[in-house]
Amino acid sequence: MMFKQNARPPLPRNTSEDNLPPLMGAPSGDATPAPAAEGGKRLIVGQGIKLKGEISACDRLIVEGHVEVTLNDTRTVEIKPSGRFIGSCEVEQAEISGTYEGDLTVRGRLSVHATGVVTGNIHYGEIELERGGRIAGELKVREGGAAASRSSDAQRASKAA
Repeated sequence: MMFKQNARPPLPRNTSEDNLPPLMGAPSGDATPAPAAEGGKRLIVGQGIKLKGEISACDRLIVEGHVEVTLNDTRTVEIKPSGRFIGSCEVEQAEISGTYEGDLTVRGRLSVHATGVVTGNIHYGEIELERGGRIAGELKVREGGAAASRSSDAQRASKAA
């Protein structure tokens, strides 16, 4: 008796990038770029990880673990529900769902979600506080923040009209 082994035919070689399969997690048929393609450097501190020190030249910091840092030259910080940030930072935008303790300066929008807790010296351009979110400490609206620039734009537009 003879058995014939099932052999797969060789796969054709992709010589064109058009024939490559889509990246995992990338939506098919959607023109929205994948997060990695947003044109920036992103640091994710995963759940269960502890990090101490200084972080600089990072476009987006995502905290799922525990960090005790000074954050410099960063556009956005996002603290997930499991995340804890202790330290100081000045960013364009902050989204807090976990815990933030320290000095926080947000030139644009500070969003505190229902599970978010922010304590310390907080300066912001505009603020969004979801029901259940908590803020404690010294709050100050930044002069020339996002809300101020929009109102001055509106004033200029009404004067021009």
